[in-house]
Amino acid sequence: MRTLFHRVGVIPAAVRLASLFVFLVVISAPILPAQEDEGGQGWSAGGNWTEYSSEDRMTAQHRTRFELPAENVANSDNEARIVLYCTDGKLTLADFHPGSKLARPNWPGFWGQPQMRVRVRIDDHPDEHSWNWVRGHFLSMDKGTTREMLGANIFRIEFQTPQGAEIAEFAPEGVDLAAVHKACGLTPKKP
Repeated sequence: MRTLFHRVGVIPAAVRLASLFVFLVVISAPILPAQEDEGGQGWSAGGNWTEYSSEDRMTAQHRTRFELPAENVANSDNEARIVLYCTDGKLTLADFHPGSKLARPNWPGFWGQPQMRVRVRIDDHPDEHSWNWVRGHFLSMDKGTTREMLGANIFRIEFQTPQGAEIAEFAPEGVDLAAVHKACGLTPKKP
């Protein structure tokens, strides 16, 4: 006698159901609030980077945020940027905020989470990545790409919008690598 899992179509249906569940959890999850100091004023972290720092009044966690604005994004309503969120010396999130509306996710993650396939260029090294698509507001970058970006002179991201592909260009050089290492535990890496 065949078990339930050996029937044709049951496993794919279970995978689709699990993917739907993960998608709904991601869609309903709150977006992390901005981690700013009380005045909201940041200071230069070298190059085009700005650093913000604060301490959680209840948990005494030290939070640091590094932001890098894009050099250009053609059709953007807001300024595109890279944001690194760090807590107590460890990277919490590395996000790409496009400054314009993202297209729908075009790639399923291993656990069914929605992702967008992007092309990146780090100096002279092109590559493709699948980054988590978070409610259409931003893309969550992987740690490896974040480390490669820190040691680069040129960083470009080609992403999809409802109008088609756009490219955001960044100049990450000049960041205070000692400050990033202390706040986030990150060191640069060659692609």
